[in-house]
Amino acid sequence: MNKITLILFLFLFGFAAKSQTLEVGGFVGGSYYIGDINPVYHFQQTSVAYGIVARYNLNSRWTVKLNGYKGELKGDDLITRYLPDRSLEFTTELYEIAGIFEFNFLPYFTGSIKNFFTPYIFGGAAFISARPQIGNSDLRDFGTEGQFNSFYIDETRSKYSYFNFAIPFGIGIKYSFSKRVSTSLEWGLRKTFTDYLDDISTTYYLPANQIGPGDDDYGDLVRSDPNANHLPMQQRGYSKYDDWYSFAGLTITYKINLTNRNKCSEFQEKY
Repeated sequence: MNKITLILFLFLFGFAAKSQTLEVGGFVGGSYYIGDINPVYHFQQTSVAYGIVARYNLNSRWTVKLNGYKGELKGDDLITRYLPDRSLEFTTELYEIAGIFEFNFLPYFTGSIKNFFTPYIFGGAAFISARPQIGNSDLRDFGTEGQFNSFYIDETRSKYSYFNFAIPFGIGIKYSFSKRVSTSLEWGLRKTFTDYLDDISTTYYLPANQIGPGDDDYGDLVRSDPNANHLPMQQRGYSKYDDWYSFAGLTITYKINLTNRNKCSEFQEKY
């Protein structure tokens, strides 16, 4: 996490160095996941999310935004009831660094008397870190689908990466409260390129009766695959579709003039 934080601040520093005015602030809201445990229901098992934001308005319609968000993704078969007999669950701590373009449907300037409100859409690219866990244990270490484990029949599955890319997109509304303070409310989805935000993708590899009390982290191991009736090669997930996640919430930013005020900024405040 320290490396991710350092990268984020380097991005924001470089961003600020080339901007005449910059909006910086914070985000607070919720995060949730769509995948093998919850394939349908948005906002189910939503957890608290937060982060930092830097915005640069290219003009009245286009905005460039950099954000660093932290959220938690959860899934539980006994809650979603999609496949309750499978009884799988997970919790994933997720970090996101994203570069995003926003398009305002109406002319908008922070501090404007006239152009102080607009709905908008956004899209961009993100780098994410996601580590699915059960209890205090990383699910990847268990090799729940035979990753790097001799029990798996063809020994070809490799462990998945904690680091991946995502495509964020969504909708929102902006409102300027004063000459310097702006707020936005948005909902965004993230299409990822991994099916392992939840540690579930393909098939079982190990009969349940081979999980014994003598194994390390036995309690978490049993929770990771609690169905005592599964067999090797029995379907565990659906690998055809990758996982998704979402951030939704409120952003408040403060406009900073990095150079002396100019006629352009005075014009924006009047109109």
